[in-house]
Order: sequence, then structure tokens, then C-alpha cells
Amino acid sequence: MRPATAPAALPHRHVLTVPAGPGAVRVARETAEQALAEWGIDARHPAVGPALLILGELVANTVRHAAGLSPQTTVFYAAGPDCLVLAVHDRHPHRPDLTGPYAAGPGGLATVLELTHALGGTAVVRGDADGPGKSVWITLPL
Repeated sequence: MRPATAPAALPHRHVLTVPAGPGAVRVARETAEQALAEWGIDARHPAVGPALLILGELVANTVRHAAGLSPQTTVFYAAGPDCLVLAVHDRHPHRPDLTGPYAAGPGGLATVLELTHALGGTAVVRGDADGPGKSVWITLPL
């Protein structure tokens, strides 16, 4: 599932930058819950619970694996009438392989991919144009 328009063109957008440390997951999830409510996306929508879990896993991965080289993480939230887009960015050079062994193991990235695909969504890693960082982008249908 790809949004009909680029995420930047979606009518609802929010960007959050937090320290990549304790509390980052909680702040990212609470911000998502607040944004979704403000955008009129019902908390009981079948994609919302999995989206919050996906977001939590991605932010936790940044805190766990990238904080040494990326003291901050940025979360991008966007939504339109037919899709929800989440992205988590850090400046660590490692770009996870979404089809490799980490994608097949228990927890973490495997959970993200399993939930994303179960909802008919897509996951992609995009490298920074200006350096070693990357973003993991998740698009889910609404």
C-alpha cells in the first residue's frame, strides 16, 4: 500500500524530535495518540493499536542501537483519508535489511514487519542524502 500522494503532501503532519534515551518511546507513542485524536482517527480503528506498537518498536530500536552515534531521534507522523505514515529517523550509519535475518527473528524489526504486512502496509529504509543516517518509513492503510 502506497499513499496516493507523498507523505509531505498529506493533510495531517507532525514532527517530533526527542533525546534517544529513556522516555523516548513513551513520548513518541503519546504524541502519536494525541495527533491521531486531533486528526479524527478513532483510537479503536484496527490500524491504530498495531501502528502504536510499530512506532514503539522503531523508537526502541533507535534508543537501543543508535543512541551512541545519534543522541536524538526524529519521528514523523502523517495521515490522509486512506493512509497513516510513520517514520523514525536517526543518524547512525547502519541501515537494517528489511528482508535479512533480523527481519525474520523474534521481536524488534520482525514484529514491525509482521504487523505492517498483516495490515497491508509497506516498510522501507531511506538513507539520508547528506550523510550516514536513515529513516524507517511505515505506511499503513486506513
